[in-house]
Amino acid sequence: MRSASRTIASVALAGIAWLSTDAAAQPVLTADDAVKMALQRNSQMINASADVLSARGGLYGAYAGVLPRVSAGLTRSGSRVDRASGSSLFGSFVTPSVTTDRESYSTSPQLSGSWQLLNLSSIAGLSSARAGLKVSKLAREATRAEVALATRQQFYQVVQAAKLIGVASQALTLARDSERRVRVLFEVGSVSRSDVLQAQVQTAQSQLDSIGARQALLVQRDLLAMQIGIEEARLGEVDTVLIFTPHEIDEAGLLGEAAANRPDLKAASLQLKAARAGLMSARLARLPYVTVAGSAGFDLSTAFRQKSYGTTRVYGPPHVHPDGTDSLPVFQDLVAEIPTPETSGNSKVHRQYGASISLNWDFFDGLATDSRNAAARAQLMRAQNAYDVLHRNLAGEVHEAALTYQQVLASEAVAEAAVASATENMKLTQQKYNVGSATILDLITAQVALARAQSQLVNALAAIRVAEARIDRVRGRGV
Repeated sequence: MRSASRTIASVALAGIAWLSTDAAAQPVLTADDAVKMALQRNSQMINASADVLSARGGLYGAYAGVLPRVSAGLTRSGSRVDRASGSSLFGSFVTPSVTTDRESYSTSPQLSGSWQLLNLSSIAGLSSARAGLKVSKLAREATRAEVALATRQQFYQVVQAAKLIGVASQALTLARDSERRVRVLFEVGSVSRSDVLQAQVQTAQSQLDSIGARQALLVQRDLLAMQIGIEEARLGEVDTVLIFTPHEIDEAGLLGEAAANRPDLKAASLQLKAARAGLMSARLARLPYVTVAGSAGFDLSTAFRQKSYGTTRVYGPPHVHPDGTDSLPVFQDLVAEIPTPETSGNSKVHRQYGASISLNWDFFDGLATDSRNAAARAQLMRAQNAYDVLHRNLAGEVHEAALTYQQVLASEAVAEAAVASATENMKLTQQKYNVGSATILDLITAQVALARAQSQLVNALAAIRVAEARIDRVRGRGV
């Protein structure tokens, strides 16, 4: 048993040395510092910021439906035809066409634009997108409050675990002192062997509790590091001061602050407004809309060249009859091409304008409008439900936060009294045991009661700080 105890103690001391060495290289981390780091690195905050960018892109897309579109272009084109020939139809006569080579080139600078003037669906969609951007910004603020609360909760979990290490270490020291006294008394014959064994068991249990407390601290530190977005090795030492000032909670005033300042309530209200505008936009898509378009060209130029090939007919050799007489020469078709002089030319247009106005009505678009209407109605239902739930539960949430705060304050007062009583009882039991009027079991019971009371006090102090953070979040001051 002694060998096992020494092994456990060595492991505990190694853990203490590792924590001390690692923490000494880092500055002390406070709860506010942890919150600042979490607001910069936490995944929820990154996603919330990405949602704001996405909503801003949606707003830009909605503006595209109501603003004019203007584009400019410069076109350079060319064509070439070699040896074009064939026949042409003039009335009822078919005449052969002259074989030609043709080239043409043109340059066309152009400015064009269009504008949907009376698209009511796009106008309503723009209103929805504006509200959606405000919703995403308020949702980011609500996420900040949630991340801040979660970070403070985890931070005080680390503080609580660190404080419990001190409680466990104190209990281990008492257990070892008791074991030493029992051994001395056993050597002089004042106690039995059973008392020595019970003291050894208590010491071993205290050692295990100490190791478990340190392991719990490492786990909580890892969770805090993940919450604030850094490696655990960079976490450093954590500020373990648990000082608080009790406050009176006015539930009516707290409820008024929450209703006026909570970003999630504001976001729910704007989300409902955006959903209604989105449904209106989907319904207005069934109406006709007016589009105005225009174009302008400047310094348009075209150049061409053409070469034609004339044809001629020649007489072939005379045809010889079987009787040896010659006939007249036979007339044969095209046997030669004679090019004509090349012709070329160009044309220019200084300015060219065009405009149009059209009335458009997408009276059937393959059920695309019906699909958009159904999606908009579903979005409105979800937004209405979220709005109703938040406002319906707001009073209950405020009342719960106030009750929790009052409860942890009362728990801390009880825990303080319990620690004082347990400490006094421990001293009295130790004195009785020293004079032989108390057993080792009584002494161990007093030690356990003291350790439990000290643990409850640590838990109550940490719970008070968490309850304070929850009160701030409920009233809209989460950061």
